[in-house]
Amino acid sequence: MDPMKRGLLITFEGVEGSGKTTQAKNLAQWFDEKGIPYEFVREPGGTDIGEVIRSILLNPDLKVHPKCEALLFLAARSQVVHDRILPALQQKKVVIVDRFSDSTYAYQVCGRGLPERLMRILNRFASAGLTPDLTILVDIDTSRRHERGKDHDRMEREDDSYHQKVRHAYLQLARRAKKRIKVLDGERSIEELKNEVLRHVQDLLNRKGHPS
Repeated sequence: MDPMKRGLLITFEGVEGSGKTTQAKNLAQWFDEKGIPYEFVREPGGTDIGEVIRSILLNPDLKVHPKCEALLFLAARSQVVHDRILPALQQKKVVIVDRFSDSTYAYQVCGRGLPERLMRILNRFASAGLTPDLTILVDIDTSRRHERGKDHDRMEREDDSYHQKVRHAYLQLARRAKKRIKVLDGERSIEELKNEVLRHVQDLLNRKGHPS
């Protein structure tokens, strides 16, 4: 899809407990206040099928093989892309996604050790080739997830070494895509982070000539 003929795709990424979801919701609230048409979705989830898949993936009582895990995440992504993200972009809305394609590299390629080339191909297939216009990466030390009470679901309960791999992968991605991925210090206050997110978003809207 020609990016000049569609809406904008903004994604939020980060390790468990980073505060990315709070910032994604704050951005949605700001769009509400400004009267900017938007769509907010989360991954995995955002559709009836995606929410069922989410309940499987996050169930701490289930032992999910890494390959099965990856395919389930991608299946949920494919459904939400075709049901909600693509239609919203075609309507020239701003789409906010709480986790998207970068999470596959961080969690499944680097965290689980799955083959990067294969996952890149499958990820592109599941995401319909979409690349975010802006990605907000909220970065924190992985040990902070314990302090923030993030040890409830199956992914959150993975050991520290796994979460450290995920964080390293995100930072590696940010170095590769400096123009798209903006790294925010998750140790700052919620209000400070909100203001920083808004600066990046307003810059994007201005550059793309999006009415705001």
